[in-house]
Amino acid sequence: MSPLLDYTSKVPVSRTIAQIQAKLVEHGARAVMMEYGDDGRVKALAFKVKMPNGELPIRLPINTASTLKVLQKQAANREIPAGYAKDDHAYRVAWRNIFHWVSAQMALLETEMVKMEEIFLPYVITPGGQTIYEVMANKGFLLGPGEGDKSE
Repeated sequence: MSPLLDYTSKVPVSRTIAQIQAKLVEHGARAVMMEYGDDGRVKALAFKVKMPNGELPIRLPINTASTLKVLQKQAANREIPAGYAKDDHAYRVAWRNIFHWVSAQMALLETEMVKMEEIFLPYVITPGGQTIYEVMANKGFLLGPGEGDKSE
C-alpha cells in the first residue's frame, strides 16, 4: 500500500474547510454549516443544494479515527515516518482528502457528467436525520418494496 494522499499535509484544517466551502458555494451550495463534536473539532459540513422542488440537505462527514488507524498502520510498516501517525495530523489529512474528493467531484460536475445531487446522494439527510447511506447500511443495502409493489 502506498502512503495516504497528503499524509505530509501541513495545511490547517480551518483553511481546508474554507476551501471546501468555497468550492461548494461556487457550485450552488447554500447555507454551508460546520457541525462540531464534543472535542470542539469539525465533524461534518452540512449544506443545502437548491433543487426545482426545494432544497436538499446534505451532511459531509469526516472520519479522523479511521484515518489515524491507517497512518498508524503505515508507520508501523515503516511506510511513513512515525511522526505522521498522530491524532491532530490525522484530522488534518482526513480533511485534506475530503477537499481533494470534493474538488474532483466538482470537476465532474463542471463537465456536466453528473449532477450535484448525484454526487452527494449518500450524504443526503433523510427526514429522520440520518444520511441515505446510514439508512441503507441499516437495511443491509436492500431496498424495501416500492409503492407499486403488491408483494408486501
